[in-house]
Amino acid sequence: MTTPNDTSVSRSRLWALPVLRRFAPPAEIPADEAGGIDTAGSHGAAEIVPWALPGTALRTQAAAARRGFYAPVLAGAPTTTRQAEILNTALIGPPTGTRGVVNGRDVLSRTTISHDPVTAYNSEPREVSSPNVIVMGDVGAGKSSHTKCNYVVRPLLLQGRRGVVFDKKDQNGEGEYSNVVRHYGFEPIRFTTDGTGTTLNLLDPMIARGTGVKGQTRLLNIVTRIARGDQPLNEWEEEALRAALRRTVGQAHGRVPVLADVLPNLGLVVDDDDYRTLSVTARDDLHKAGLSVKWTLNGLLDEYAGLLDGETSAAVDLSGKLTSFDISQLPDDGPAVPVIMAIGNMWMLGRLRSERTSATTVVYEEGWHMIGGPSAQLIKANQKLSRGLGISNVFVMHKGTDIPKDSPGMAIIQEAQTVVVYRQSRPEDALWCQQTFGFAPETARTIETLADGHYIFKFGSHPETHVEHIRSEWERQLTNTDEGLSVGTIF
Repeated sequence: MTTPNDTSVSRSRLWALPVLRRFAPPAEIPADEAGGIDTAGSHGAAEIVPWALPGTALRTQAAAARRGFYAPVLAGAPTTTRQAEILNTALIGPPTGTRGVVNGRDVLSRTTISHDPVTAYNSEPREVSSPNVIVMGDVGAGKSSHTKCNYVVRPLLLQGRRGVVFDKKDQNGEGEYSNVVRHYGFEPIRFTTDGTGTTLNLLDPMIARGTGVKGQTRLLNIVTRIARGDQPLNEWEEEALRAALRRTVGQAHGRVPVLADVLPNLGLVVDDDDYRTLSVTARDDLHKAGLSVKWTLNGLLDEYAGLLDGETSAAVDLSGKLTSFDISQLPDDGPAVPVIMAIGNMWMLGRLRSERTSATTVVYEEGWHMIGGPSAQLIKANQKLSRGLGISNVFVMHKGTDIPKDSPGMAIIQEAQTVVVYRQSRPEDALWCQQTFGFAPETARTIETLADGHYIFKFGSHPETHVEHIRSEWERQLTNTDEGLSVGTIF
């Protein structure tokens, strides 16, 4: 007979019966024999080490199993799918929650990826500090179809949402979003250089309503800089431009001024009381600076007749669920595309200031024009206003290596809290993405070899996830482009 202090093995009485010993529980082995260690670091006599115990004898008699001999005595407790997820860690911790819209499928866990930057920004607590989005990748990798589905079509299904697109990609003589806009019962706003398209007035009162005269002056400065091939204005030219705009607005007398009205006032400082105390040499320098700006803007108006030299066309409106600024027919080289993007952005801010009933997703196809050039200063200066107006800016571009590290465009990229990276086949472009967005070091190689329709996704403080974009049959028809995308269906 064993006692509590006996160090011999304690066995069940079934071990004494030849037939029944196979059903006996394992013997309890004291810790000092099994190698156990107590909390103090020494062997404890009362501790049973589970990994040192013999396993349960295997029961292999199929006939006995069929008769229920091996069935448990008590019926198991019922469970639910949610409770059973403890058995699968991939289901316990999905990369995202279920809020927003479906974006795709996690390649590793096969779980659904759901995200919407506006929803994440407005959640409590906030999941992202900025609703802006960066989408980049090689031509044909799938970023255009991704943008159409996840930032245009699907968010429009949510209450209080609308979209605005600066559509640059030409598809059969018009922008690639044209069919999507018509699906919602509206026509795209077309811009051309032959005088048959829409006109945007740089001095439209709607712009001053959004950012004030100061913002209008900044826009005029940026447009002049774009027309000069990104050559900044000096302080004399900036002052001459401010004086000309001030004089032009004062001469309007109830009429909407246009860009052509600014030209006669550039360099005209003779009758301006603000400059009477200046020396003759200083006034002459200011006059010359004004003439320099005048010749730049005059050349811009001559080259793009009908595009900038009149009041804003009545077709420019945001009343639809989806609005497209179709700039696909504007030349790729020259200032037309970035100028229309800049003016359209400022006009939109003024319009949305009086219409705050909806959150607006603004997509910039060929977004490099907005964050890779002078227009980045406008986006940077108006970031706070954009968030207050419920705007989520989505910049779609090919690569980021062309953006200077100390430019306002780089600051915009770093502030974006939702990042989508499709294949970047050049190692330097993939490495740029890995370093700029804080991906794991091994992710750079993954970015180089991503299949069409696959992308690296990251938002907020969440780690990056390899995602496969999935479209329904209806979405494939509506967002059809010549870019490759994995075939799939969302149920």
